[in-house]
Amino acid sequence: MVRTIAKDHGEKREAILKTAATFFAENGFDRASMSQLASECGISKALIYHYYASKEVLLYDIIHTHLKDLVEAVEAVEPVDDPKTHLRNLVHAILTQYRDADAEHKLQLEATKVLPQSDQDTLADLQRQLVVTFSTVIKSVSPDYFENRQETLRPVTMSLFGMLNWFYMWYRRGKGMTRPQYADLATDLLLGGIKGLEEQ
Repeated sequence: MVRTIAKDHGEKREAILKTAATFFAENGFDRASMSQLASECGISKALIYHYYASKEVLLYDIIHTHLKDLVEAVEAVEPVDDPKTHLRNLVHAILTQYRDADAEHKLQLEATKVLPQSDQDTLADLQRQLVVTFSTVIKSVSPDYFENRQETLRPVTMSLFGMLNWFYMWYRRGKGMTRPQYADLATDLLLGGIKGLEEQ
């Protein structure tokens, strides 16, 4: 007999993903066990394995879900005629999506390498989608410059991701800049940098 899916299957999966992301990020993926995670979730080890066959499968689902949410958030940004405004809106969208996802983001940056190569390739494809979206808009900010200096487009794009990806390391909610203020600052720094490149 085929086992039917419980009505709350999706909710339980999401709860496990969120708890597991925090637990793995705080304790280290390599050191954390499924038994410890089950205890942290307040469920049995058997139930964890009902949802996920292994710790690596669970890690993949955490990171894949995180990246898919980022891609969807960026794709939901409506294009506008002014490329600088479009870029600013993209930066705001991705930093907003990072909210409450520090653990998932940390695992993406630090633990992806433990996954099978095929899983790493799938995750890399999602990351490439983000890079292509941003690089396309960045190129439209200064099409003549990037047409003549094509080798600079990727470094400029990845420099922006460098500012955004490490935001979680130092940001503390309620202290200093707000998330939207930093989104504007990062955008201004990039646009100012492009302007400086144009003037060289």
